[in-house]
Amino acid sequence: MTMLDDPRMSTPNVAPKKGFKLSQLIYDTRYRSITIQVIAMILVVLGLYWLVNNTIQNLSALGKDFDFGFLSQPAGYDINQRLVEYTSQSTHGRAAFVGILNTMLVAFLGCVLATFLGVIAGVLRLSKNWIVSRLMAVYVEGFRNVPLLLWIIAIFALMTESMPQPREFKVGGDASMMLADSVAVTNRGVYVPGIVFENGFLASPVMNWVILGVILIVSLFVIRIVRRRADVVQESTGVRPTTWYQQLALLIVPVGVVMFLMGAQLQYPYIKGFNFTDGIHLRNSLIALWLALSLYTGAFIAEIVRAGILAISKGQSEAAFALGLRPNRTMNLVILPQAMRVIIPPLISQYLNLTKNSSLAIAVGYMDVRSTLGGITINQTGRELEGMLLMAAFYLALSLAISGVMNIYNNRTQLQER
Repeated sequence: MTMLDDPRMSTPNVAPKKGFKLSQLIYDTRYRSITIQVIAMILVVLGLYWLVNNTIQNLSALGKDFDFGFLSQPAGYDINQRLVEYTSQSTHGRAAFVGILNTMLVAFLGCVLATFLGVIAGVLRLSKNWIVSRLMAVYVEGFRNVPLLLWIIAIFALMTESMPQPREFKVGGDASMMLADSVAVTNRGVYVPGIVFENGFLASPVMNWVILGVILIVSLFVIRIVRRRADVVQESTGVRPTTWYQQLALLIVPVGVVMFLMGAQLQYPYIKGFNFTDGIHLRNSLIALWLALSLYTGAFIAEIVRAGILAISKGQSEAAFALGLRPNRTMNLVILPQAMRVIIPPLISQYLNLTKNSSLAIAVGYMDVRSTLGGITINQTGRELEGMLLMAAFYLALSLAISGVMNIYNNRTQLQER
């Protein structure tokens, strides 16, 4: 009998398996985190159940139910600033949609203008010109340390009280239109030329604008492909081909052709009676809210931009100057692209703050979603819970959409590590 035949020598020494004990859920690190998460989830579910059940009981005690049928009832009120067709006989759902579009309009315009002002002010705050840097410091500190609501009311009062009345634009009046008699700034708002379609593809003017938007997005996508091809050629040969005329043609020609087929024409405002007619009427409430949000948020963005620029080593600027780059080219091509990695994360928060701060529009009578769905509709229908939930869901969805888009851009600007 050999050693291989001996069963005692061929059987490995295996430790006996221990049975599972309930105490391992607490003392064993392999299960402790799962236990904590399960307990936390149970507590959250129980809390939500208690909250919903308590709400239903309170509504029953008041003789109310939980129903969104009020959205199909006639609204019965007017909305002065709107992007789509709406009358007082439209439904509350339509009124809420108009308010949502108004909120998205002022949020988009505010983010664009605030970014422009913030970048300019942030760069100029670092200027070696003492007067320029001090003026930008006054702007930043002045707007950051005064409540936004006061700026909204101040700009609204300034436009309402200091601008001329429409009747003063008549022949022989004290006021006159600007930009070749195409723009009128009055105490009732600003009147600018509008675009009308004589041969629209669809009956709804909104759908015509949607078609133009889709064509513009496709053009921008093709422009991006052209720029990427130019980048590939530059990396392989060291010489970047001239593509600006191609990009300009791709941006203008498709949109111009479609607008020509639609019979697009400019409609200029003109005085008729005691007010202007035709064109686009930008009310003082919209302009005051837009400017106040942009100036206020732009002051915060300026500090973010300044911090991002200061985070870049001075050696980058010195190396660029040694290569013969001018200061403005150094800022645009060397400093700002690297500073974007520091600027983007806090910039997302400022965009979200601007979007949510647009709910202050009720102070100047701008009919956003807070004034329509969260204001008049709730007062008329008595559906305060449903209205507030819908409004909260809208702001949550819009904020998540902004965060998602900006996070995608942020991931593209980050350093790529191996």
